Amino acid sequence: MTYLSPLRTFFRGLTDLNFIITMTFSNQLTILRIVLVPVFVLLLMQPGAWYKLLGVIVFAFASLTDIYDGYHARKYGQITRLGAFLDPLADKLLITSAFLFYVWQGYLALWMVLLVAARDIMVTGLRVYAEHIDHPVVTSQEAKYKTLAQNLFAYIIMLFILLKEQSFFGSELAKLMEVILDSPWLDYVMLAVTLFTVWTGVSYLVSNRSLISRNPAGGR
Repeated sequence: MTYLSPLRTFFRGLTDLNFIITMTFSNQLTILRIVLVPVFVLLLMQPGAWYKLLGVIVFAFASLTDIYDGYHARKYGQITRLGAFLDPLADKLLITSAFLFYVWQGYLALWMVLLVAARDIMVTGLRVYAEHIDHPVVTSQEAKYKTLAQNLFAYIIMLFILLKEQSFFGSELAKLMEVILDSPWLDYVMLAVTLFTVWTGVSYLVSNRSLISRNPAGGR
């Protein structure tokens, strides 16, 4: 396996229609989830309430593809190394983009989101290196819980943003949502999510510490 082959395969998939067609359905859903990341962010950035509703729908659809592509891959025996690499990468891009949007809106502190992003970059780099030495890293159970916690938190904030639209839900509920979004509880929850995320990153390093000293030929 050549160095960075999963990434090269991914970028080839974005530019080669025939290659996308011949991918497994699960991997096609993963590619779609990545492509939808800038779509939902751009929709949420628009001032109109309907744009925000569409952004939430796109985000929800992208998240649901994560559930279904894994189920489909297991059911039909379509688990591939490309899919095992891209699936968690797509999750990281989706959630980090949502968190950065919340920072832009003033709901979350930038330093916590940067810590989450740094952890994800570190783990992705580890996974790329593991592919390089032909020793793929399996996603840990703690990392799956981390992804679930991040998704739930991102969904809750997105729901509050949508409920804040007066044209949909009236001024009273909109005012309540503004109070909630401006309250410090978001920072407390994000701090807990950040600490858990960083801990899973440290756990990844500890459990895969043997990879760091391993060379591509399998030596040390």
